This record gives sequence, C-alpha cells and structure tokens, in this order.
Amino acid sequence: MGYIGKLFLLFLSASLINNIVFMRFLALCPFVGMSSFLETSIGMGVAVAFVMTMASVVTFFIYYYILIPFNLIFLKTISFILVIAVLVQLVEMFIKKTSPSLYKAMGIYLPLITTNCAILGVTLLNINYQHNLIESIIYSLGVSFGFTIALALLATIRERLSFSDIPKFWQGYPIVFITAGLLALIFLGFQGLAH
Repeated sequence: MGYIGKLFLLFLSASLINNIVFMRFLALCPFVGMSSFLETSIGMGVAVAFVMTMASVVTFFIYYYILIPFNLIFLKTISFILVIAVLVQLVEMFIKKTSPSLYKAMGIYLPLITTNCAILGVTLLNINYQHNLIESIIYSLGVSFGFTIALALLATIRERLSFSDIPKFWQGYPIVFITAGLLALIFLGFQGLAH
C-alpha cells in the first residue's frame, strides 16, 4: 500500500473507527450542547475543523522546532493550550464578522472551543503517534470530520425527536444521552474495518 493509501486509512480511522466522540469520549460538551439544530452543528464542526487543523500545524512546529531543541518539552501542554486559545479567538472574530446569525446561535459554545478537550487531545496524540506534518493534518481533518458527523447525526435525530411523542420523563437530556449511546454502539461496528 502506498503513502496515499496509508493517509486515507489514517483519515478513515480517525473519523470512523476511533471517532473522538463515540470511541474516545472527548468533546462531549459541544457534542450535546451544539447538536440541537443541524445548521449550528455543521457550523461548529467547521469551526472545530479549522481550529483543530491549524492547532496541529502550529503545535507541530512549536514542538519540533522550539520545545525539543531548547529542551522545553515540559511546556508542551501549556504552549499547546495557548495556541488553541489564540486560534479560537481568531475564529470567533471571523464568525462574528462574517455570520452574525451563526455567531449568535453558537453562543457560549464558540469560546468553549478553547476548552474543547478534543483539540488538545489531537495535538497531543499527533506528538505521541509521531506523525509527520502531513499525517498530523490528515489526522486532524479526520478527527474533525468524525466530530462533525457525530454532531450532524445527533442534530438530525434531535430535530426528528422534537416532533415525536416522547414520555415526559424521557424528554430533554435523557433521550439525548440514550440516542448518543445508541450512536456509539453503531460506531462500534466500524471497529471491524481495522482488521
């Protein structure tokens, strides 16, 4: 298998087989909070994809060209968090300027991308897996694609559930968590692709 095939498998593995939400249980706060409507879910997925990919690129250079040469590896986590915070501020300003309605719909969840553990997790996993720059980008795109798929699936189901006759004690978050659990079981079926 060539290098392009390995990159495709890396993308497929990151998005489906090892889905960041359903298999690693990261980014659950925006997953539940931003999955009420499909439009806001897609917007959040795109914002996370941009921040995650850019954070992976920037942290790759910081780690290999600053932290390692100057023996400052112990600053890895804090420097990665600072990079993510700066990128989120840039995304927030861009969305506020270009799409005020999306900015208003995302509300508090947009600044919470800064504390989205999936973004920090991906930057650290890229280092731990010793991905080169291209592999880091592909892995980040795969993870963010899987995150967007998870958001869109739950948003679509939640929109349908809003028209369903659900018993009072299942309404709201109980049915959301049951649905998320069922989606996780479905994604568990992708584990067979790894063999």
